[in-house]
Amino acid sequence: MSKGRDGAGAGGGAAAVLLRYLREQNRPYSAQDAFSNLQREHGLGKAAVVKALEQLAQQGRVREKVYGKQKIYFADQEQLPAASDAELRGLDAQIAALSGQVQALQQSCRQMEAELKDLSSSMTTSEVAKEIKELKKDCESYTEKLERMKSATNHVTPEEKEKVCSEQKLYCREWRRRKRMATELLDAILEGYPKSKKQFFEEVGIETDEEHNVVLPAAV
Repeated sequence: MSKGRDGAGAGGGAAAVLLRYLREQNRPYSAQDAFSNLQREHGLGKAAVVKALEQLAQQGRVREKVYGKQKIYFADQEQLPAASDAELRGLDAQIAALSGQVQALQQSCRQMEAELKDLSSSMTTSEVAKEIKELKKDCESYTEKLERMKSATNHVTPEEKEKVCSEQKLYCREWRRRKRMATELLDAILEGYPKSKKQFFEEVGIETDEEHNVVLPAAV
């Protein structure tokens, strides 16, 4: 008998705790949510929470809604005291303030997401260290090459460079002149030649610059 009275007492205690909690919070909870929120403070077992909520719903002291396989419990709004105009205005002000906080947090979240995206696309610390090491290696190689060039004794003097450039210009002019003469002569011959230009070149054995990918330097 003592065990039965203890069980009933425990069940009644759980129902009282849950009823008070649902009325104070005034929002819907599943049995799992209620158990998770109250288990540590009140030491309620999940089976006791489920049973107490079902009893409260059967007694009409809380409301029950079924969504698929899950049941949701919330305080019966008709059993709660009606709020005064001042309380409603206070709640409206609280809602407006919380809405402003939500917007600010959403904006901050978007900024953080953008920063995270930039950081995700950036190189990691190890990648940066590797890149720096490779660049230092390249720099050392270029520095060594520059020192060799500075210490070389076979530098070209300005006079030698000018002579080479002048000769290049002379040879290019002569190249253009001779190519123009050859083109004019070949065009004159092809006027009376019964076959194609390609066949004529093959028979005579003429090779063009284009066949050897040779490009005449631009005139300076």
